[in-house]
Amino acid sequence: MVSADDLTIDPDELLAALPGTSVLDARWRLGGRPGREDYAEGHIPGAVFVDLDTELAGAPGRHGRHPLPDPATLQAALRAKGVTNDKPVVVYDAGDGQAAARAWWILRWAGHRDTRVLDGGLQAWRDQGHPITTETPEITHGDIDVKPGALPTLTADDAAKLAKQGTLLDARVAPRFRGEIEPVDPVAGHIPGAVNRPTTDNTTTDNKLRAAADLKQAFAASGVRDDEPVGAYCGSGVTAAHTVLALHRAGRTDAALYVGSWSDWVTDPSRPVATGGE
Repeated sequence: MVSADDLTIDPDELLAALPGTSVLDARWRLGGRPGREDYAEGHIPGAVFVDLDTELAGAPGRHGRHPLPDPATLQAALRAKGVTNDKPVVVYDAGDGQAAARAWWILRWAGHRDTRVLDGGLQAWRDQGHPITTETPEITHGDIDVKPGALPTLTADDAAKLAKQGTLLDARVAPRFRGEIEPVDPVAGHIPGAVNRPTTDNTTTDNKLRAAADLKQAFAASGVRDDEPVGAYCGSGVTAAHTVLALHRAGRTDAALYVGSWSDWVTDPSRPVATGGE
C-alpha cells in the first residue's frame, strides 16, 4: 500500500502495489508529439492516460497557459480515469518528473493526499525490466470528491509580495530567467526579486528526486529560510510544480505554487519585468 506521507515511489515498489494502485500516465512535452501517442505505443500495465493540457489545467487565457482547472470539470475527468477517494494514485511521465509533478500537485491540491510520483518515470520502470503494454485497461468509474485548496497557491500580487518578503523561486532555465531568450511567452525576463533555481537542480543524473537533506541544503543556498515564506513559478506552472515537490521533500510543505506563472504575469503590461542576473 502506498503511504500518503511519501512523495515518490520506486518502480519495484509500484510493481508490488499493482493492481491496488491507480496509475496515471501524464507524459507531456512543450510542443511536439502529444503524450497520448506515446501512451498508445506502450505504458505501464493498468495505467490510464491523463492530458496535462486539457485535464490537469483550465483553458489557456488571461490566467496563463495552464491555469487551475475548474474543480467540477477536474472531478469528472479524474472519476473517468478511475480515481477514487480511498485508493492510492501514482503518476508518471517519461522520466524527468516535471509533468508528473504537475499531476501530483493537482491531485494533492484537489485533496487526494495519497498521490505519489514514480521516481525516474517510465525510463526507470523500463530500466528495472518491468513490463510495458499497449493494451488499454478497462476502467471502473471513480468516486473522487475534488476539494480544491489543499495546497497553497499564489496570485500575481501574492508572487510580487513573496519576492520581497520571502523567497520566490523561478524554476526556468537561466537564459529565460535573465531575459536572453523567450521561446513561448511574448515578454522575456522574470519577476523582480525572484531567485533563479532551474528544476533540473532538484534531481540526480538519473532523474531521481534528490534526498531531503541534500535538497534542504541546496534550497538554503538559494535563500530559502525556515522562518520565511517560499513559493515557486516557471513558464506556466508545470516545472515549478516539481520545485514544490522538491520543497515538500525538504520539509517545506507550505510551499506555494504560482499556477499562472510567467504566462499569467505578462498578461498585464503594468506588471514590472526584470532582466539580467538576480
